[in-house]
Amino acid sequence: MTLVPLDGSPAGTPHGSAGADGGPAAGTAGAPSGPAATTTSPPVASPGHSGTGNRRSDAPEPHAPEPDPSPSAPSSPAPTSPAAPADLTWSAPVREATDKRWCEKVTVGFRNTGGTAVRSGTITLGTHIIGALGVDWATITSTRPLPVPVAPGSRGSGTWTVCVDDWRVPLGMHVETRIVTVVWS
Repeated sequence: MTLVPLDGSPAGTPHGSAGADGGPAAGTAGAPSGPAATTTSPPVASPGHSGTGNRRSDAPEPHAPEPDPSPSAPSSPAPTSPAAPADLTWSAPVREATDKRWCEKVTVGFRNTGGTAVRSGTITLGTHIIGALGVDWATITSTRPLPVPVAPGSRGSGTWTVCVDDWRVPLGMHVETRIVTVVWS
């Protein structure tokens, strides 16, 4: 190994190790000089990197890894995205008279076009009290639980007996459930 002085430093003094008076720094006096002396080079930044490299200048340059000539193994499946939320639609109410003029059976069909099941919910039915001449005297609401679960892509239905107070429907009047509102999760 041949030592080359850097920036005018004496041959036996490592670069940057001069003392305050220009002579060798403490601890370097008496250090062997000449061909048998070994010193290490200061860290040198590697090409293409910021100045924080720590390779020696005489180290071989790194090279890119060779591509694997063997056929590539199947990659793991991509993470699945969460399923779309439930999307519930319902039909108009189908009414059926009962033996009491203040009650009727109401059937509503459901369809879940979403990606997850409907797990809970309520249905609110609005029942109109209709007079003998067709006048709508009042609307009474009642809330019932949904028939759950409703699986994704499936259909279902529910039937409820809906009644109002008997004194609200005198002789000659009847009830009609026309309004359906559904809340689900």
